[in-house]
Amino acid sequence: MSDYLFTYGTLQPGLAPSCISSAVYKLRSIGEGVIDGGELYDLGEYPGAVLNPRSTHQIHGMIFELPNDADILRQLDDYEGFRPNSPESSLFLRELHPAVLTTGQTLPCWVYVYNGKPDLTRRLPDGRFRKTSHP
Repeated sequence: MSDYLFTYGTLQPGLAPSCISSAVYKLRSIGEGVIDGGELYDLGEYPGAVLNPRSTHQIHGMIFELPNDADILRQLDDYEGFRPNSPESSLFLRELHPAVLTTGQTLPCWVYVYNGKPDLTRRLPDGRFRKTSHP
């Protein structure tokens, strides 16, 4: 069974900084998709997703198939500040959540969820992150 990753920010091709771009380019694009019941916040240099089953909002992004290489997921975890052995001190948590492709197919995807309290005034109302430049 394949593992999938839903990306909504700087893990997307063209937005990935050089420190993680080699891992991102090893991901196989499945297509555009959304996560229902989530809100996206502008955290400055990158966005943060907050999942909320009561939310009627969507987060827009891309779905990728992860290669059969555990090191890629470790690199992504490190980039996102996710510490599997210390989730309470992680910047983001990696959670399994259903994402829906534009074709209507639903896939269980890993998604990095912000592990902090975002500034509610910085919510991206259309659920899309846009960045004009990257480091």
